[in-house]
Amino acid sequence: MVGSYDPYEPLNTPIAIGPDIWIVNGPVLQWGYGIPVKWPFPTRMTIILLPDGGLWLHSPTHPDESLLAAVEALGPVRHLVSPNLIHHVSIGAWAERFPDAKVWASPNVRKRSEVAFTDDLSDLPPDDWAPVIDQRIARGSKILEEVVFFHKASRVLILTDLIENFEDERLHGWLARFMYKLIGVMAPNGRAPRDMRATFAGHHDRLRPVIEWMIDCHPDKVVIAHGKWFEQDGEAEIRRAFSWVHGIG
Repeated sequence: MVGSYDPYEPLNTPIAIGPDIWIVNGPVLQWGYGIPVKWPFPTRMTIILLPDGGLWLHSPTHPDESLLAAVEALGPVRHLVSPNLIHHVSIGAWAERFPDAKVWASPNVRKRSEVAFTDDLSDLPPDDWAPVIDQRIARGSKILEEVVFFHKASRVLILTDLIENFEDERLHGWLARFMYKLIGVMAPNGRAPRDMRATFAGHHDRLRPVIEWMIDCHPDKVVIAHGKWFEQDGEAEIRRAFSWVHGIG
């Protein structure tokens, strides 16, 4: 393990950030970027209440009984969403607790996960949530394709790893600080890690339409899974964070 990160409080508690939408700050996990060295990653889940009264859970975090009870108090869990092939680890535990929920697979996640997915995400939202949530798949990476969501009522854009935004005052350990500065994910100027950006080389034309769609959504807020999320000026933050994509200014 290299370094640590102070978690966002309160932990494992739904926090309302707009009409019918909550975030949950999950535990700080250690993740290896594909190598034995482990780096600290705070986690975050997003919950949306759908018109039928059911709940839509994006990138479910590790559950404990208090969190499960708090979520059940909001409504029945109907959808468990893996937004990219990295974010699937905790979905199995949620699916066991809520066996009637649909479990949605992101591109290529089935190849690396033992989760029993029931449905697949596509470039447009399914009828299950199309009236309230729009979506697109960010394509062009040789490694990772991420599904991006926009909650219309709250004007919240929901990303996962396409933007990471780690706060220096929460990060401990000189090597972790050096690493996160090197890959360009330090707040307040977080964006996609430098190594991830490199996987889009030669294919910005495939990613650009999704960035333009995000901008056209005119988001007020941008929720991300790792680090400090953006509580205001969402559209400006998207333009800034994706200025590395050719044709985005």
